[in-house]
Amino acid sequence: MAATAYDPLAGKRLPDSPEFDVFLYGTVFLDIVFTGLHALPDAGTEVMADGMGSCPGGIANLAIATSRLGLRTSLAAGFGDDDYADFCWRTLAEQESIDLSCSRRFAEWHSPVTVSLAASGDRTMVTHSHAPPMAATEMIGHPPRSRAVIVDLDETEPLRRGEQASWAELARTDGALVFADVGWDASGNWPASLLDQLELAHAFMPNAGEAMAYTRTETPRDALYELADRVPLAVVTNGRHGAMAIDSSTGEEAEVPALRVDALDATGAGDVFGAGIVLGTLAGWPLPHRLAFAGACSALAVQQFGGSLAAPGWGDIADWWHAVRDGMNSCAYRESLLRRYGFLDELIPVFPVGAVRRAAATIARAADVGDF
Repeated sequence: MAATAYDPLAGKRLPDSPEFDVFLYGTVFLDIVFTGLHALPDAGTEVMADGMGSCPGGIANLAIATSRLGLRTSLAAGFGDDDYADFCWRTLAEQESIDLSCSRRFAEWHSPVTVSLAASGDRTMVTHSHAPPMAATEMIGHPPRSRAVIVDLDETEPLRRGEQASWAELARTDGALVFADVGWDASGNWPASLLDQLELAHAFMPNAGEAMAYTRTETPRDALYELADRVPLAVVTNGRHGAMAIDSSTGEEAEVPALRVDALDATGAGDVFGAGIVLGTLAGWPLPHRLAFAGACSALAVQQFGGSLAAPGWGDIADWWHAVRDGMNSCAYRESLLRRYGFLDELIPVFPVGAVRRAAATIARAADVGDF
């Protein structure tokens, strides 16, 4: 993060503070996004796209989301030696100010690629990828000190490894809070045993469908209560219904509705939400503020196309809040937003100096995915 960038954790930085706020591991994809399609192509036909952009995706969506919010971010990932990898590495390191000192380049390993086609309010994706050449803990070794790590629960690389500590265990021993998420189980098995890994975690942030499936419950709230028995901070997101959470470490329970927005592309929205929860937790905000802030970040993201291209920075957040506070017509909905987000006046009463904005990371000369 550039020295002049807005730093929401400036007041908490001490000489002995960890070097990084967030440490991450995962797979980086090159995402190529086509938008403005009137319909998906039939077999043997060609259609024209009105917009196109390219950017790092996969775990890069989360790394970029945390970095744009002012969190000093370090990412461990495998990169190939092709031009796709060169582009993703350069974008992450130079444009997004993400530390890649724990990442590695692998000769003759093809970079993972996803092509996303957005049409009729939905998206279709085609992905080509190979397994990473090296396991996470082997590649990372002992991770750098950080305030938090964000992990995906995974049966193939569990957080606890028995005799040999995993990188996440090492980070936790060094004082990092472990924020866990989980992906959709395409097999439909939803093994409840996966949740046993949460004994290492401070927070768990699934969506409602995932939470109910893993806990064998029938409502998002019942799932939340089940998860709150496992982790100090349980968060369940529920799409257009907003999000709910319980933080036993502070004794808070909260539920916040979603913002009214026209969603164009939900790619990476969960990553942006998670980044907001991590920032609010590290900053020590009350739970309702954390949920509201994360929801606003996610709502700003889904109004744009393109995963990491859409992740908002503090400049985008300031624009939205000042428009609500100073430019929105008076109505009950605006009054609700003013009550819910009034805490932002303490953070961004004026436009913050050095505030980061969304960036157009694209191999082409210009990304125009946001125009449609």
